[in-house]
Amino acid sequence: MAATPLRTARSLDLPAPFAWVGEHIGCVLPGGRALFTTRRGGVSAAPYDTLNLGGMTADDRGAVQANRERLASLTGIARARTLQGIQMHETHVRRVRELPAPDAALEPADGQATALSGVAAVVLTADCLPVVLVAGEAVAAVHAGWRGLAGGVLAEGVRALRELGAAGAVRAAIGPGAGVCCYETGPEVHAAFARYGPRARSGDHADLKLVARRQLEVAGVEEVHDAGLCTLCAPPGLFFSHRRDGATTGRQAAVAWRDRDAHVPWPS
Repeated sequence: MAATPLRTARSLDLPAPFAWVGEHIGCVLPGGRALFTTRRGGVSAAPYDTLNLGGMTADDRGAVQANRERLASLTGIARARTLQGIQMHETHVRRVRELPAPDAALEPADGQATALSGVAAVVLTADCLPVVLVAGEAVAAVHAGWRGLAGGVLAEGVRALRELGAAGAVRAAIGPGAGVCCYETGPEVHAAFARYGPRARSGDHADLKLVARRQLEVAGVEEVHDAGLCTLCAPPGLFFSHRRDGATTGRQAAVAWRDRDAHVPWPS
């Protein structure tokens, strides 16, 4: 898939507090920050071109490792200080109080939460919602597909922050994911979210972002910000999308880390 010129993507207006950070999307919140990657700026060949971060795809493993090093350079946090799991479309959010050993096996989890400084929480997506939670004392990154949303993964993410010592306000950033414009689905999904009323659907399309916002509000999140980008119909070459491209596609990342000074410029 040919990438559109960067100026086409950068011409997309992002609502505050989101902003373009090079070829990717940053979000600074009190106490922490998030980075939502695009598929640009990596080394993978088609159909995983170019910044595929999915280690469980059929992409060349060396290319994925090189791409992960590029992600580390974007955040300024070494790969050895990055938290990740095997995502299962379930509701477990791992509470990380000590940095795992570099050779530790990945654990099943659809979210990573930590109060450690200089440590990045990461989830991977290709249409599911990437949601970052930030409090003054802890941060989390959560992978939220429809099954995870139905099971309460976002409320579990907020509970994880509280258990890690977050006593004040929690704020959330929803990154690029399937929008109601494109997320056509079956009756089982609509039934799972029927309690949110007619606004949670448009014909056969489900509004996962509205559901996520409502769930975060109920969980006590003070502010919910949405980047407003759909991975399916964004400019070609901007995001990976499982629904659009099929199983042979890559993964982009949502990264969250604590930031004691939210006014420090992004790494160049």
